[in-house]
Amino acid sequence: MTDQENKPQEEPIEQPKEQPPRQPYYYEEKNEEKYEKEDEKHEEKHTSDPLSSLMWALILIWAGVAFLAENLGWLSNLETQLRTAWNTTQVDLSTWWIIFLGAGVLVFIEALIRSFVPAYRSSTGGNFFLSAIFLGIGLGGIFGWGLTWPFVLIGIGLASLVSALVRRRR
Repeated sequence: MTDQENKPQEEPIEQPKEQPPRQPYYYEEKNEEKYEKEDEKHEEKHTSDPLSSLMWALILIWAGVAFLAENLGWLSNLETQLRTAWNTTQVDLSTWWIIFLGAGVLVFIEALIRSFVPAYRSSTGGNFFLSAIFLGIGLGGIFGWGLTWPFVLIGIGLASLVSALVRRRR
């Protein structure tokens, strides 16, 4: 065998293809105006709708009031009064249950306002769902899950129904 026979045959190397020249970037005023309008709509939506900010501020205030009530002993007094009035030992007024209960009520009010006030109208399915979860956590801690979970399911179903009806009305 000769040296030429022992060498593996080399495949020809392909030269990279030339890419077409790139078009220079031109400043297009139409595109810029389009993006500015989208930004303005986004900013206007969030600045002209103070309802969400108001509700979250009220939830924080409610949480502060609940912690203050616990520290001043108001919740334990209320718990004692409810146990004697309802003749049960199943009432448990923990601070966190009260916070979730109040947050659920506030988010539910926000969802109702968004459903029926045209100036604040937006999707409400998530708000109704969140309010049902918050109310379920709050009431479940106070009255027990055995009594509360069916109401949570009913609330979620009603939230879906209202959301579908409001969407159809538009």
